[in-house]
Amino acid sequence: MKRIIIITIVLFGVVSTLNAQSGCSKYYPFKEGTKAEITTYDKKGKKAAVIDYTVLNKTQTSQGEVATMKSSVKDENGKLIAETEYNVTCDGSKISIDYKSMVSPMMMEQFKNMDYDISGTDLEIPNNLSVGQTLPDAQMNMKISMSGINMNMELNITNRKVIGKENVTTPAGTFDCYVLTSDTTTKMGVSQTSNSKQWIAEGVGMVKQEDYQKGKVSSSSLLTVFSK
Repeated sequence: MKRIIIITIVLFGVVSTLNAQSGCSKYYPFKEGTKAEITTYDKKGKKAAVIDYTVLNKTQTSQGEVATMKSSVKDENGKLIAETEYNVTCDGSKISIDYKSMVSPMMMEQFKNMDYDISGTDLEIPNNLSVGQTLPDAQMNMKISMSGINMNMELNITNRKVIGKENVTTPAGTFDCYVLTSDTTTKMGVSQTSNSKQWIAEGVGMVKQEDYQKGKVSSSSLLTVFSK
């Protein structure tokens, strides 16, 4: 289950519930109090975890509007596993999700008493999505020091493309979506690459995601609750 949660956080959590009404971000809500619930499932369709996202506040800076997000991860039985906060910035043409948010809440909880340094490139989603569009890569590198032992984790999100438009129905409703695909490579001792397909809707964010290993679905996620 932990592996499924990590993939979901990386590929969905960093870009999930950010208000078209705000006039800045077209696809991801920045309205304070907006909430979304994402339910993740394993490759057999069994419920694996629930991730709650909340927009805590929105501020205006020289870089644009900044929304502070909170994500809470619960296991299949509703037990809280971890929580984290991160910022998302909208400059009017795109949103930029802080690369630090690519580290899952579970990993941050695990390394909270260790020395670590995080660097990288923010994940960007433009307001003017169109079929056939290629989106910028994103990257995160985390250096960890523990009792004189140094570890390094690297995550790269590449080959990001907009491949189509589809209607998607989830427990939260029916949505007109753009379909995005990407590859994610993680390196921490060994290298592993997975692929994902994500459906995002205007004013809502992600409503569905499928993750693949060697061409087969390894996990999936659905928007099960949305309110703003």
